[in-house]
Amino acid sequence: MLLAAPRGFCAGVAYAIEVVELALEAFGTPLYVRHAIVHNEHVVRSFEQRGVIFVEDLEEVPEGATVVFSAHGVSPAVREQAQKRNLRVVDATCPLVTKVHREITRYAKQGYHILYIGHRGHVEAQGSMGHAPGQVSLIDTIEDAETVEPPPDRPLAVATQTTLSVDEVNRILQVLRRRFPHLELPRKEDVCYATTNRQTAVKALAQQSDMVLVVGSRTSSNSNRLREVAEAQGVPAYLLLEPDEVRPEWVEQYRVIGVTSGASTPEASTEAIIGALLRLAPHATVEVLKVLEESVEFIPPRTLIAQARQQNRL
Repeated sequence: MLLAAPRGFCAGVAYAIEVVELALEAFGTPLYVRHAIVHNEHVVRSFEQRGVIFVEDLEEVPEGATVVFSAHGVSPAVREQAQKRNLRVVDATCPLVTKVHREITRYAKQGYHILYIGHRGHVEAQGSMGHAPGQVSLIDTIEDAETVEPPPDRPLAVATQTTLSVDEVNRILQVLRRRFPHLELPRKEDVCYATTNRQTAVKALAQQSDMVLVVGSRTSSNSNRLREVAEAQGVPAYLLLEPDEVRPEWVEQYRVIGVTSGASTPEASTEAIIGALLRLAPHATVEVLKVLEESVEFIPPRTLIAQARQQNRL
């Protein structure tokens, strides 16, 4: 077996989980979180067992309660709704998503129409597009890029969901640049470093493996993209989360099985999948394929850390 590195939690996911941990210490339960804090059932379940309540609509949160905004971010309209309901807000939005929000806001103020490359219905896309209502067109596919008709009298700019396939974004950008040569691009690409790194690693993994397993939730955009990237290298690839999804025929059919995990997947989930494979093939070896190092870290707000420490001292 080959195990990709880097894999698993990115800095944004680790940040969001730490923010919820600190909010639990600082404010206790019940603690509400709008949407899944990250797209992983195991993470959500572990918090639910500790009194965290996940909601999709702030109307489900009692007035005056504490609510955490998930790593995917929210629109200004959601923030206004929280203010009207007198909610104490703790923000766990990934800083790289916040960067995209600032770009969209800046472009909108300068009169641009924004072509947002993202997946229709994804919570991150909804939050990002909500920063410039009426000034954003969603580009979900190559066909969208070929057919979108933005206002002819406005300058155009691009913003991107952070968890997309880098290759997919580049293919869409090729079409948009051909159709709109004066399109303005972000100063730094929006697809996050961790998404890019994990896709680079899974490409290398696929080239040395007979099949690839991606450990992650089916609701996770970045995990789905990892499976697609591996398949694009010409090997079978499967997305799974639970050990009982491992098929005995895999260890019989494939000599080298590559394993990686999405940015919202705890390492314990990956270890459980490897354990299931080793039970089927007890003499197999596990080697790490290290493609690059990561050193990014996001620190939660000092005020939240101080509030948690205060409660611990009482």
